[in-house]
Amino acid sequence: MTANEYIKKNLNVPNVLTLIRLLLVPVYIVLFAKGRKYAALITFMVASFTDFLDGQIARKYNLITDFGKLMDPLADKIMVLTAMFSMVFGNQYIPGVIPLLPVLILFVKESYMIYGSQRLLKRGLVVQSQMSGKIAHCAFIQGLVLSYFHDDLVARMPGWPVSLDVIFIWVAVAIALYAMFFYTRDSMRKLREYEAAQNS
Repeated sequence: MTANEYIKKNLNVPNVLTLIRLLLVPVYIVLFAKGRKYAALITFMVASFTDFLDGQIARKYNLITDFGKLMDPLADKIMVLTAMFSMVFGNQYIPGVIPLLPVLILFVKESYMIYGSQRLLKRGLVVQSQMSGKIAHCAFIQGLVLSYFHDDLVARMPGWPVSLDVIFIWVAVAIALYAMFFYTRDSMRKLREYEAAQNS
């Protein structure tokens, strides 16, 4: 397949929205670095909305492609991890409020998922994301949005050992690890079926 044929095959609205989400990552980084906290938050929320929108359009109009199956979750991972690391380390304008440990766990998990997806793709295999993975993604987004209001949450919840935003992040990590187990199971099954077909 030539490059032009590949572009024509995958050029549709959901995939364009996925690419827009990727392009919003550097926009978010610049805004956050300049201390424009709420502009960065709005950028993150717009990127998250494109994730919801492209999925709805792809399913409704049967525009699901292998490119979308691979790049849509990848774009989500990059956007969420970028936002999470920014809210871990902060900068001179915006203090970090999210603990490092759940973000490191997520980073290792997502790196494993990307590596697994690449191995499958080399064999022409694509494993779609689990519903539990989508729930985890929504929980991460909720936790991240709340983290921008961390000080207000702490003030409104005196005596709580952990603020609501951090609770959401840890719940999301637990669900994400659960989803990873089923992703691994489905990936191994597809690999076995592929190898059996190649050997038959």
